[in-house]
Amino acid sequence: MPASAPSPAPKRAFILIPFAVLLVLHPLLIHGPSSGQDLAFHLQSWLDAAQQLRHGTLYPHWDITAAWNAGEPRFLFYPPISWMLGAILTLIFPIALCPTIFIAIALLLSGFTFHKLASEFTSPNAALIASTLYLANPYMLFTTFERSALAELLAAAWIPLLLLALLRPAPTDTPSSLRTIRNIAIPLALLWLTNAPAAVIGSYTLALLATLRIVFSFATKKARHPERTLNAVKGESKDPETYSQPLSPISFQPRSPSPLHLALTYLAGTLLGLTLPAIYLLPAAYERRYIQTAMAILPNMRYQDNFLFTHTPDAAHNTVNQTISLLALTLLLITTLSLIAIFLTRQNLTHKTLTHENTVILSEARSALPKDPEELHATDTARPFPTNTPLPPTLALLTILIAFLLISLSAPIWHHLPNLAYLQFPWRLLTLLTPILALSVALLLDRFPGTIKPSPSAQDLGAPSVRAFADGWDANPRGHTLTTALTLLLPLALAIPAYRLYHQPCDPTDDPTHLGQLFATHHGFPPTDEYTPTLADNDPLRSNNPAYWLAAHPNDPAPNTTPTAVELNPSLDTDDTPVPDTQTLSTPAPHHLTVKTTGPRYLILNLRDYPNWQVTEADSAAMELHYPTHITRPDGLIAISLNHVGDYTIDVTWHRTLDQQLGLALTTLSLIVLAFIFRRKPNT
Repeated sequence: MPASAPSPAPKRAFILIPFAVLLVLHPLLIHGPSSGQDLAFHLQSWLDAAQQLRHGTLYPHWDITAAWNAGEPRFLFYPPISWMLGAILTLIFPIALCPTIFIAIALLLSGFTFHKLASEFTSPNAALIASTLYLANPYMLFTTFERSALAELLAAAWIPLLLLALLRPAPTDTPSSLRTIRNIAIPLALLWLTNAPAAVIGSYTLALLATLRIVFSFATKKARHPERTLNAVKGESKDPETYSQPLSPISFQPRSPSPLHLALTYLAGTLLGLTLPAIYLLPAAYERRYIQTAMAILPNMRYQDNFLFTHTPDAAHNTVNQTISLLALTLLLITTLSLIAIFLTRQNLTHKTLTHENTVILSEARSALPKDPEELHATDTARPFPTNTPLPPTLALLTILIAFLLISLSAPIWHHLPNLAYLQFPWRLLTLLTPILALSVALLLDRFPGTIKPSPSAQDLGAPSVRAFADGWDANPRGHTLTTALTLLLPLALAIPAYRLYHQPCDPTDDPTHLGQLFATHHGFPPTDEYTPTLADNDPLRSNNPAYWLAAHPNDPAPNTTPTAVELNPSLDTDDTPVPDTQTLSTPAPHHLTVKTTGPRYLILNLRDYPNWQVTEADSAAMELHYPTHITRPDGLIAISLNHVGDYTIDVTWHRTLDQQLGLALTTLSLIVLAFIFRRKPNT
């Protein structure tokens, strides 16, 4: 292909990647959604958020219909991108189609973002094949079919962008530093706004790779020989023939940033990446003291129960852990073999490629130079020659670290590193391993004879003869045909067995259409343990409470409601038996009501108490506004005392706390900073 001709790879990517997604999802299009354990949770969140969007609440914080219509602060703590996207989908499409459309969007984004990553380091065809491998990799399909962990699936689209920012050449000047800050901040913010476990993985990956790069920069700064530009070469000899001699690529080092400059760049990118999502992240971090976060790491949900091939007394848990353990071993083995193959072929191929490049570039430089080297200006320099990329060693290091963290020997790390325990499942690190695997495969494809192409840094040199050196698949029509075939066959080959292994049939109670009907008829939905307010207990919370009731005692249940199993049998520690739909018809508390009392009474609202809820009362006698004390009940509902005979006007309002206001201000300020960085238009 001529150097001036545009590569067809980007156009093919926009066609083939959507086809690959369609092939992955064809079982869902035929048979309907897979009812993984998280599907009902996501659907209920989408329906609730969509209802609030209809009523003008653009950023809901309170899930109204959870906890049997008593509500919970789920939207304060669950990252908003996934449930906002799901809510928008439910406003446009039938609820039965929304899970499949959501998955399609997530896989499309994953394919395109990984294609951007792979295109930076490999040939267009290798990048295209690896992109379809990434979007259809077995762990992605396990997440889709077995778990229906839709937010985690969407977060997989941002991991390649973060890796791209960290694996690109280090910034050396202000424009490239601004570009690096932007490229780190955006995917880091997207991760935190999409899925907290994936964001923790991304944050630790950022910290590790940034630290390694700073240390490496510091070490090479001390050991580096003076840079050898073409000026330095010509200073060694006045013989023009010198320029035709191949030189060792190691002798030519690109300009390296100082460790301090590199550290400040990564620190700025991290700070911007954490302040952009501050509207969510700051309240979630501060207000976690008000909910039972420890419920997220109960037995079977703890890291120590989910190392590879770990057994617990729960047989169902052991079955899932056995499945994911075998999958993890398979992915680790393929990644390891790919990296070993890269290292075995690396030295020979790199030597041949770089020797050829040096000869071509120096020959062109020689033809452009005056015959008398003394005529050259002392400040003239040439761009650095391509150097060996540290990419394979970096991928190998990450693979080794992931493999170690999947086994029980790593328990002290999980115990001591902040927030790592809240990943719950060590095998969630496969979210990071799968892009490493796909990128390793892409690098390996370019190392087969006839498929070698120069690195992007070599293309930047601008030498037509260097760019024309890529004589593999990208210059061979048969290579394009093979790429297209693999791009379409890989998703089929992976999706069909994955669907058979991981597909979960839809129970009638988890069917999306059924859940939509329950929501439309004002049925409540179960509470989420980790989002339950601190002083509330889910076991005595009745599922068919009215909106409010008056009682002689603050702990009295609502009349004509069904007692819970724990109320009937106090010896039960907890009860996980599903509540029949006939017992879930309940009513959320109104935000404005008038009640008449004939004596001292307690008003109980079907609304979980939380610091953001402010209740005011005004009685007809005093006509004064009061802020009554909230009385604690075992089920966590709001109870207030009405001490006089008369009419009371009750208002319940949600007020934004200082942490939420500060989060909004930080996000706004960060968006302004990001806009400024974009306006600077860094050189690429």
